[in-house]
Amino acid sequence: MRTGLTEADVQAALGDLDAAALPPATRAALRLADRLTEPAPAVDAAFYAELRQHFDEGQILALGAVLAVASGWQRFIEAFGIRPDGWTDGASTPVEPGGGAASDRSGTAPSFQAVNRPR
Repeated sequence: MRTGLTEADVQAALGDLDAAALPPATRAALRLADRLTEPAPAVDAAFYAELRQHFDEGQILALGAVLAVASGWQRFIEAFGIRPDGWTDGASTPVEPGGGAASDRSGTAPSFQAVNRPR
């Protein structure tokens, strides 16, 4: 059972989506993500018709809602300069073998700290 994208899938998605060996529905969803994160997001009739080839209206709404929340959260953490504790440029956040984020020495879950907090 497939539970996510492989590293090869992610790399393909970062390039030319038309040339990527991804399912058509995945390519359409990624195009929607691109459109919703543009400075002036727009879904024209032709693109909506493409989405409808793969998703019903409820699925498009759910996908759009998830993308909007993720995009908004990303904008929020960028605006405040928030990054996970222990995060360094070029390094990934440590992950425990069970799949959760590694805790700090106090035994508590990692917190998020603003590095460019407004004063």
